Amino acid sequence: MTNSIYISKTAKCYKIMSDNSPAVLLFIRKIPSAVYNATDKCWDVNIKDAIFVRHLGEYLKERGIVKDVIFQESLEDVNVWADNMPDLAYPYKLKFEPYDYQKKGIQYMVEHKRTFNGDDMGLGKTFQSIAAVSIAKAYPCLVVCPAAMKMTWKREFMKFIGKNAVILDNDNKDNWQQMFITGTCNVFITNYESVKKFFIRRIKGNRISVKNLVVDQRASIFKTVIIDESHRVKNSSCHYAKYLEAICKGKEYVFMLTGTPVVTRVRDLVQQLKVMGRIDDFGGATRFISRFCSSSVTNEELGLLNSLLWRTCYFRREKTLVLKELPEKIRQYYSCELTNRKEYDSAEQDLARYLKKYKDASDDKLKTLIANEAIVKIGVLRQISAEGKISEAKKIIADYISAQKKVIVFTAHKSIASKIKQSFPDAVTVTGSDSPEQKQKSVDSFQNDTECKVIIVNIQSGGVGITLTAASDVLFVEMPWTSADCDQCECRAHRNGQKNVVTCVYLLGKNTFDERMYDLIQKERSTSSIITGAVNDTREQIITRMTELLNVS
Repeated sequence: MTNSIYISKTAKCYKIMSDNSPAVLLFIRKIPSAVYNATDKCWDVNIKDAIFVRHLGEYLKERGIVKDVIFQESLEDVNVWADNMPDLAYPYKLKFEPYDYQKKGIQYMVEHKRTFNGDDMGLGKTFQSIAAVSIAKAYPCLVVCPAAMKMTWKREFMKFIGKNAVILDNDNKDNWQQMFITGTCNVFITNYESVKKFFIRRIKGNRISVKNLVVDQRASIFKTVIIDESHRVKNSSCHYAKYLEAICKGKEYVFMLTGTPVVTRVRDLVQQLKVMGRIDDFGGATRFISRFCSSSVTNEELGLLNSLLWRTCYFRREKTLVLKELPEKIRQYYSCELTNRKEYDSAEQDLARYLKKYKDASDDKLKTLIANEAIVKIGVLRQISAEGKISEAKKIIADYISAQKKVIVFTAHKSIASKIKQSFPDAVTVTGSDSPEQKQKSVDSFQNDTECKVIIVNIQSGGVGITLTAASDVLFVEMPWTSADCDQCECRAHRNGQKNVVTCVYLLGKNTFDERMYDLIQKERSTSSIITGAVNDTREQIITRMTELLNVS
């Protein structure tokens, strides 16, 4: 049986998208005006044949040839979908009363079971997923999250539903299942990097693929898997993306939580849909890629994708629409002269030469060698740029302190965070060098201690999951790689509980890649918003991006 066919109406014709199974094609070809559109990978049917289109859908579904017919009269605006989400119809016992929009999200998650919660950062994706698990009684539950968020998830389960959760570690590696058997615990938490250690017994052969993975039998007990910041599994070449795809196979509930499912390109969705067990709803990976991931894809087609996602497994609400009382967010950029101009120019020229070598290389082995060296040089250039801005960054931070204002300072390099910390010894930190306990202590201190004015946060280690609403000022000493990274960081302050207008200042080095990166990031926002209403890049993506920024020809 074919999973679904999709029928959308444009101004000129109906477009029918299916997996082209013989049984479906037999009936499509009976429509007088049906013509295959090789460009759009669908069948075009003249508007005058509307009755045939209607009867086609009804007939195929009645005969069991297709599982579902998704018919769309027009490409509705995303807000229409959000406004028409059903209210929570299940009884619930939660320690906190959900907002109305959260009730709708919980209902969607319980009803659709394998879903993306793509809500804007700060709207309570964690709360909604915990509530959905509780209402569905979908235990035992496994939570996979960034390492920095394990303690937060443990606290949130206790806070929202009074349930103890266990963080998996070396001490309970061999006996965690006994906690479930004895009724001690039915919620378990781990981080992405530890998934293999706890749940993959062995890999058959040399290639890491789902069929070559032998999953620990104990993983079969989980009824629900929650994957926090699911954009981290967007890359099919990432090992833990394959591990999670294998672990989630056949699970009744899979909740993917991310405010940025599309980081840089539509293809980011493919592996996430695989992990969630939803890719077949879109005709399979090959069909999805050919339909929506080509360079010639139109805004109309992206709008159709948005519609299909909402109908099957995805929802997203914007803060500005559901939290009317939330203050606005302002972005500003401040350009400064680098104190190490000559060093920066020399490093940029050196990198540009390597990037040209990489671009011109035809031999794969040579290309790989050059790429490895280029990645190192990119890191060096970014660090040199940040070093040249430290003096100006210190002045800005000092101004915030003088004005008795709290400020969140984002950096990418440990050395930059360390130098800022040296100048402001009372500042607290959330970096890769800090333990989960230390990170939580820093967050609590910043949120609750009026004398704690500065928190220094690593973009990757602390740019997700934590709440820093005690501050309404955010300073980026270093530029994140993508618009998704920027949004994630900004929303540590711009989220539920914020009382003031949030001002995000980007410190850019004059005549450096900073300025070009800032412009590129603004352009990125438009594409992802069309698709979703809204991680680390691979080596190739990083090199491609820097090649573009430095205008290497």
